[in-house]
Amino acid sequence: MIISTTSSLEGKVIKEYRGVVFGEVISGIHFMKDFTANITNLVGGRAEEYEQELVNARADAINEMVERAKKIGANALIGVKVDVEAVGSSEHSSMSMLMVHVSGTAVVVE
Repeated sequence: MIISTTSSLEGKVIKEYRGVVFGEVISGIHFMKDFTANITNLVGGRAEEYEQELVNARADAINEMVERAKKIGANALIGVKVDVEAVGSSEHSSMSMLMVHVSGTAVVVE
């Protein structure tokens, strides 16, 4: 599956547009990751626990979108967009969740 953020694919001809497809993942961050990230926030540096969670959630959301595109007969995705958001987190909440939403246009290319 070819995946691109652009609206066309160099060297490929789009034969059919199959529609917009999506992939969504909401991933919970457990207490220890939150605790470690809060320490990193205080002393500086990268929050590797969150970074890895983001990498995994993004990959899962893209895989979900690809599977949905395959189900409708597409062999490429164009105009792919990735959105990431923290949900359910606040000063008064001990629970944080990471939402990754991806979308793209499923197409058939030659």
